[in-house]
Amino acid sequence: MNPTTSSAISGFSIQPAERLQELPTQFFAKLVGKANAQVAQGHDVINLGQGNPDRPTPPHIVRALQQAAENPQYHRYPPFNGYMFLKEAVAKRYKEDFGVDLDPEKEVAILFGGKTGLVEISQCLLNPGDVCLVPDPGYPDYWSGVALSGARMAFMPLRESNNFLPDYSSLSMDDVNKAKLMFINYPNNPTAVSAPASFYEETIQFAAKHNIVVASDFAYGAIGFDGQKPISFLQIPGAKEVGVEFYTLSKTYNMAGWRVGFALGNAEVVRMINLIQDHYYCSLFGGIQVAAAEALTGPQDCVHELVSVYQSRRNALYSALDRIGWQANRSQGSFFTWLPVPKGYTSESLADRLLEEAKIVVAPGVGFGESGEGYVRLGLLTSEERLQEAVNRIAKLNLFG
Repeated sequence: MNPTTSSAISGFSIQPAERLQELPTQFFAKLVGKANAQVAQGHDVINLGQGNPDRPTPPHIVRALQQAAENPQYHRYPPFNGYMFLKEAVAKRYKEDFGVDLDPEKEVAILFGGKTGLVEISQCLLNPGDVCLVPDPGYPDYWSGVALSGARMAFMPLRESNNFLPDYSSLSMDDVNKAKLMFINYPNNPTAVSAPASFYEETIQFAAKHNIVVASDFAYGAIGFDGQKPISFLQIPGAKEVGVEFYTLSKTYNMAGWRVGFALGNAEVVRMINLIQDHYYCSLFGGIQVAAAEALTGPQDCVHELVSVYQSRRNALYSALDRIGWQANRSQGSFFTWLPVPKGYTSESLADRLLEEAKIVVAPGVGFGESGEGYVRLGLLTSEERLQEAVNRIAKLNLFG
């Protein structure tokens, strides 16, 4: 071996880009690690901490993929921006469900899941030094896109006293004047509240006044309880002028692993998202696009049944919580519950005790932002029997006297 070469290789090191070093820590990777350690020790762990749908994709959607996978047309590269039939399908669903008119060609972008679009929009709109308004608590992947763009986050606290809606009048005007983008998310993860039309009207006025693009994360748009259908941001006049909405099939049709989402609304933002995706991807496998179109245009009974299942689980969980004295407001939408921690605990210390002593995984509220402290998030993604078993285990800890 050449000694010079050996010496050079021995000193070789790989340095990550500064942008990677600025990415936020994946809080929930730590949560999964703790849960897996308990499972590895042979414990029966009830995992209520993650947001992974537990029911299978409806059979008619699976069959559509199976049939399309045999079509040689879909073995080739798809169009860069995706097939028009899928864009037309989501436009049709929005018209039927929300009364919203969308131009499939100019106002719809197909995404590799909603999460991808939520990261991409920051890269499309933000420069280093710009400000993005982010809900606190909120979905942590908003932070990832802002970090990758080199911009700065300004948090909008969501407080129970304001029904977990942001109070725009309380924000720093310096942050507002520098802001180019803002995220909103209703039905909300993690607080499980829905937003009224008046909130969206106020948001549109606020965004228009300060020239801020709105990114409405509508991932749980199909899941509303007690007969209350969630409102789409795009239903409100002026919404398309100031922003876009992100929709996904993950929750509505139990298609989390299929990775199908959409950015809908403002044509210029949709154009930018399509542009950046031209450099990242060559769209989704055509067979998956066929199945996604079947989900959107086929029978919707499966969606209504799913919402009914989640509502039944919600009712069972809260009835059990009432019995042990854990008082909390009922979830209005999504498949989560947002519960205040008992006195003497932080969100993390409660989560740690529940895991160690009751073998139950919950998500500490602080993982969603500083304003999430004092709460834990539980998912409705297991059977009613397992939810009731979880509460029975919690009861034995005597947390509520």
